[in-house]
Amino acid sequence: MPTTIDLASNETVIKRCCAVLRQLRPHLEEDAMMRQIVRQQIAGYLLAYCESEKVIRSVAGYRYGENLAYGKYMYLDDLVTNRDDRSKGFGKLLFDWLVVAAKEQGCEVLTLDSGVQRFGAHRFYLTNRMDIVSHHFCLRL
Repeated sequence: MPTTIDLASNETVIKRCCAVLRQLRPHLEEDAMMRQIVRQQIAGYLLAYCESEKVIRSVAGYRYGENLAYGKYMYLDDLVTNRDDRSKGFGKLLFDWLVVAAKEQGCEVLTLDSGVQRFGAHRFYLTNRMDIVSHHFCLRL
């Protein structure tokens, strides 16, 4: 059975994606995550997923923007591969699909933030030609 990449455009598919997304965002309950994704989609958030053998293997939440620092960009809010499917190429397939989508939309940059503790993710990003270009600062309010 082929591997496909598509956009989650209805609540049934979003719910299927949540099982994988919660591995990255365990602080969110499934219902709260569903509601938030739907709200974010109204504001331009897109949710892509990689599926093989009727199982969602990888999920990416992203949006497009433009600013003075990057010009037009794709911002990757969420990128996660199902724990049991890591290092099997599903994350790479989805990442490569995102790069093509960003180029098709005229983006000059694909950017993301990654928690400092996510060493495996950092290896993945560096292997896939990303550079560490800044520090991200946060003030919790």
